[in-house]
Amino acid sequence: MNSPVNVPAPVSVFFDGSCPLCQREVRMYQKIPSTVPIQWVDVSSNLQDNTTGRSCAELMSRFHVRTAEGTVLSGARAFVALWLLFPSWRWLGRIGSLPLMPTILEVAYRGFLLIRPGIQWVFRKIYPDPKPGK
Repeated sequence: MNSPVNVPAPVSVFFDGSCPLCQREVRMYQKIPSTVPIQWVDVSSNLQDNTTGRSCAELMSRFHVRTAEGTVLSGARAFVALWLLFPSWRWLGRIGSLPLMPTILEVAYRGFLLIRPGIQWVFRKIYPDPKPGK
């Protein structure tokens, strides 16, 4: 039996691919076996799958996951949903799902977003983009 063509992955992860920190984190996740196929969407250069109802600026500003049920989560709740998809990270997702934990993690995530530009600057200094042709 042939499988359908162009069937979207059950879960989509929307991330800022222009952020060196985000790039490294996503590469780490991509190496881990997951329980379902995951579509990784770099919103800095590819919005062909922007069926989230959110603007490019909004998708660039926070981490987003569209679940298999079609719910779009952002910030800490998106990370928790993603962690639950990886058997080796499920323990962290379960902790993040405990009462009050999503709120605590969201406060921490918002704090991180405030310092993210500085962290990006440091990463760009430490790991500069290779120049074209070199």
